[in-house]
Amino acid sequence: MGRAHRIPGRRGRRLRVALCAMVIASPLVAACGSDGGGITVNVYYSTEENFDKVVAECNDAAAGRYTIALNVLPRGADDQREQMVRRLAAGDTDMDVLGLDVTWVAEFAEAGWITEWTGQDKTDVEAGTLAGPLATARWEDKLYAAPKNTNVQLLWYRSDLVPTPPKSWGEMLEQAKRLKADGKPGGILMTGAQYEGLVVQFATLTAGAGGKILSDDSTRAVVDDGAVKALEALRDLANSPASSPSLSNAKEDNIRQEFESGKSAAFQLNWPFVYASMAKSNPELAKVFKWAPYPAIDASKTGTATLGGFNLAISSYSQHKPEAFEAAKCLRSAESQKFSAINSGVPPTIESVYDDPEMAEPYPMRETILDELKNPAVRPITPAYQNVSTLISTILSPPAAIDPKATAERLRTELQDALDSKGVLP
Repeated sequence: MGRAHRIPGRRGRRLRVALCAMVIASPLVAACGSDGGGITVNVYYSTEENFDKVVAECNDAAAGRYTIALNVLPRGADDQREQMVRRLAAGDTDMDVLGLDVTWVAEFAEAGWITEWTGQDKTDVEAGTLAGPLATARWEDKLYAAPKNTNVQLLWYRSDLVPTPPKSWGEMLEQAKRLKADGKPGGILMTGAQYEGLVVQFATLTAGAGGKILSDDSTRAVVDDGAVKALEALRDLANSPASSPSLSNAKEDNIRQEFESGKSAAFQLNWPFVYASMAKSNPELAKVFKWAPYPAIDASKTGTATLGGFNLAISSYSQHKPEAFEAAKCLRSAESQKFSAINSGVPPTIESVYDDPEMAEPYPMRETILDELKNPAVRPITPAYQNVSTLISTILSPPAAIDPKATAERLRTELQDALDSKGVLP
């Protein structure tokens, strides 16, 4: 993607912030302090390339009133959640701003671990933020987080092999089959391992088929005809010649790397971070690396993509809440989101950023992403989401063994038990 886009006005603290960014958040590791021993706002966030530069800019904007210390959480989502849950359950006062996966907000709010956004802070966050990402930050009609970045998967393809991208799931399978028959790379890469990535595929296909996994209030397991169609689609891909032999173990980075090799695949279903990676890893292949909306099950409909991303929440145990709210707003400001989109590939949650002229060259897929964001699928919003996700990924793994109607019935039964706090998790 070329040289990094700079946030104007950065003046200092780079070395200290860079060192703080290397700290792995742990109860056994003291947080980085501020330069003069004043207020330190501890931010706990996932690994994101160049986020330390956003922190540095926000520290400059704070002008010494407080200092943001970036504590980088482990790479794995489950490890991130576990670390924060343990510390919050113990009432840890050293945590201020929390980077939460969009699926965790309801759980953390219900547990009383994060503080509601109210007044001017709430108004500032809601202004200009896309409705889909904003919905992931709410629980019981209250705002508990500020959408920092969102995410939707696209269909990525090789235009030298696929001049016209498929609009439907079946069309994609047929194109891949023809490529394979001609001795060309025709593989379809998808996250099929037993984890959240498989849940995202199921949720996306279910929404695209007009179906539901849970009821709107997330108290009842529905798993309707649209969900059955999604199960059929997953089974069909898993048993297709176009399926990767590693499908049942594949995660985002696995399929990114396999596609970048240029040897086997014509398609991959993945998040926008793959665009910047392809430009660095295989510049020649990047010339024919294109994107299209996530394919629908029904060719007459537009595919619906499931939202990912991170929200910024304020710990209920923070001793510096005013500064924490201010810091969070800076970290997810329009300028910060533009920087992160251009340099780290993460899609903004503020709609106006997509129209910024500086986004045109480094983020050419922005219009397709924005279209999907205006018609998104939101994963079930429930405090029991972790249990729901674990059950779905277990029952759907491996995808080749899915029996659509029988699998749907099992999902209905076991998901309802999980929602009712009955049964045993796998």
